[in-house]
Amino acid sequence: MGGLALSAGLAIMTYGAARTYLLDQRERSVVRQTYAAASVVESELLAPEPDIPRVLSSLAIPAASQAVLLHDGRWYAVSLQVGRDDIPQSLRDRASTGTPVRQLFLIRGEAHLAVGLPLSGGSGAFFEVSSLEDLDRTLRVLRNALAGAAVVTTLAGAAVGIWAGERLLRPLADTARAAAAVGSGRLDVRLERTGDSDLDTLAEAFNGMTAALRERIERDARFASAVSHELRSPLTTLATSVQVLRGRREEMAEPARAALDLLEGDVRRFQRLVEDLLEMSRIGAGVAEVSLEAVRPDELAAHALRSARAADVPIDVEPSVSGCVLHVDKRRMERVMANLVDNAQTHGGGILRVAIEADEGRVRLAVEDRGPGVPPDDRERIFESFVRGRAAGRRGSADGTGLGLTLVAEHVRIQGGRVWAEDRPGGGARFVVELPAGAHED
Repeated sequence: MGGLALSAGLAIMTYGAARTYLLDQRERSVVRQTYAAASVVESELLAPEPDIPRVLSSLAIPAASQAVLLHDGRWYAVSLQVGRDDIPQSLRDRASTGTPVRQLFLIRGEAHLAVGLPLSGGSGAFFEVSSLEDLDRTLRVLRNALAGAAVVTTLAGAAVGIWAGERLLRPLADTARAAAAVGSGRLDVRLERTGDSDLDTLAEAFNGMTAALRERIERDARFASAVSHELRSPLTTLATSVQVLRGRREEMAEPARAALDLLEGDVRRFQRLVEDLLEMSRIGAGVAEVSLEAVRPDELAAHALRSARAADVPIDVEPSVSGCVLHVDKRRMERVMANLVDNAQTHGGGILRVAIEADEGRVRLAVEDRGPGVPPDDRERIFESFVRGRAAGRRGSADGTGLGLTLVAEHVRIQGGRVWAEDRPGGGARFVVELPAGAHED
């Protein structure tokens, strides 16, 4: 729009200047011709019996001009195209009273310039009427050319601007895409050097940042993995010892039995925590293996419920999901469903049902419970590591590892899906796992 306004303004000023100049030149030319012709007419009129029509016909005036004479109250003209009545009355009156005058006016829609000069002795006036059609035609051509040039200039400027803008903004767009990729967990993304010193500085800083971030995450993952591995041996010893003590439980006093039960529960929880930490470290280090298989969502849900010892839980499948398959890692999805089922049974008042729904090329597996639901402020925090208390669904101080829902989110993410919590119509919580759907079975 700025380029169009600038081009239009320049075209208008150019047209106005050219029109003023050409019109002024034409007026000067017509005035000079009129004075020269009037001088010839006056000299011829001094003859005893002047032949006025011959005098007017012999005048050296352009073909586009016509001569009209008022002499002793009579009007003379050499052409029928322009006569007395075609000349404005005000112009005739002023010239007849001794005032040189010129005026622009229209004759049958065509622009004309008339110059009127009084004759000496007050015997009349001489008029030269010149057509401006050729000048008007020239100005129309100039106007159209300037308008076309303004349009072409605007389009060319817009094209250059778009090209230059894309060229300038492309590195920023690449940086934005790379930042989004890093935010989604792809820490191997790097920006390429472009040869521009300023942009190369940005690329080097960005690459250094992502490299440092990746190194730190990998270091933390290696630390967690090393700690988990180191804990496995003493945990195995503890578990074996607890089993031995379990065999002698009947010989123990009641306080010792209670202590043994508490120890056994904590050892099981500790073992599960170590296994979860090992899995989290593998995912965080980017070495988690994903083995995709084609599986029907209803079969996946049924198998997961059997593994979680909840085979009697109803599975409601929408008709639109019939025949649809998912390409997922069955082991990981069974772990996802098992964790959600365990969460519903432990913290959600018991699992109510599993619903399988379709939505625009994606399949949703929803686990619904009978509990009070998850407060809106906690629906994102419950997927963070070691979140407890109200945000974790009233988790007790000794129940669970604090990593169950975190592993659910990570397992779903690395398979191209997402998970969230919402309210169930009628009360309770509803945990939804959304995965991309594959082709339908024949």
